[in-house]
Amino acid sequence: MHIPKELHYSKEHEWIKIEGETVRIGITEHAQDELGDIVFVELPEAGDTIEENEPFGSVESVKTVSELYAPLSGKVIEVNEELDDSPEFVNESPYEKAWMIVVEPNNTSDIDKLMTAEQYQTMIEEKE
Repeated sequence: MHIPKELHYSKEHEWIKIEGETVRIGITEHAQDELGDIVFVELPEAGDTIEENEPFGSVESVKTVSELYAPLSGKVIEVNEELDDSPEFVNESPYEKAWMIVVEPNNTSDIDKLMTAEQYQTMIEEKE
């Protein structure tokens, strides 16, 4: 399983990529693997605010519907609208094509609460 070292991770299996003053958010390879084939993705609108540890959208797979939890609070400034027509990108390319939202964080120090790739790997291994 691929866990990019340059990203940060939440215990709910979201990844965060720091891009200057903003962060890009998606779900991990482990999460999409557990969910199975993704058939629908529901995301907030640009301009919406998200709150740390609160749902900001959902992914529907052939198995289940799973909520997406915000790894930090902030304002959504961009949404990956390609996922409307191509939700399978989540399975094919969770770290590249299937990013979900770009957020302007309220407090960048919230990123320090997230896990490193090594910590995330350990968490997954402990749950298996």
